[in-house]
Amino acid sequence: MKNTMKKEDIITLPNSHLRQKSKRIKSVDDEVIQLIKDMTDAALDWENSRPHEISAALAAIQIDRKERVVIIRSDFENKESQDFTVLINPEIVKKEGKVEEDFEGCLSIKNIYGKVPRHTKVRVRALDINGHPIKLKAEGFLARVIQHEIDHTNGVVFIDHIKNDKNAFYKLDENGEIQPVDYETHVIGHGLFDD
Repeated sequence: MKNTMKKEDIITLPNSHLRQKSKRIKSVDDEVIQLIKDMTDAALDWENSRPHEISAALAAIQIDRKERVVIIRSDFENKESQDFTVLINPEIVKKEGKVEEDFEGCLSIKNIYGKVPRHTKVRVRALDINGHPIKLKAEGFLARVIQHEIDHTNGVVFIDHIKNDKNAFYKLDENGEIQPVDYETHVIGHGLFDD
């Protein structure tokens, strides 16, 4: 009997695996289905430890598996709803709309948030959990989450988009409010960048 994945199974920077590109899935088999279950278990365990946050999404690389699989919460507003949409080999076909900055966090970057520029709309193609090709259009927060997760499959984390802006980094205080952080202490001091 396999152990259930926990939040401790989620790797965090400075783990260099987060900077590696993931491999495409050739077919959706039992191993991929188990990977999806492992990802969901780890994401929900993380969420259960955080009073002010939801686990919006997770990429396979975040549990140290180099496959192009992401799970995205089906309902961002309701913490009770624990369904996730699975995207296998997701690719952004087109970025649309305008570029807007908004806050992002990441289960693989402990206690750091950032104001990240992203397109407001994307078109995506992927395989679903049954291995069938799907196309979708996303906008707003969902578009942001999809871009963040597809970045993970390419070895990119959100802080890479803002590393030259020392004023773009934040943390949550004990009340769940976003507060600016000291860049040298919280970002450089935690080894979040290689250089």
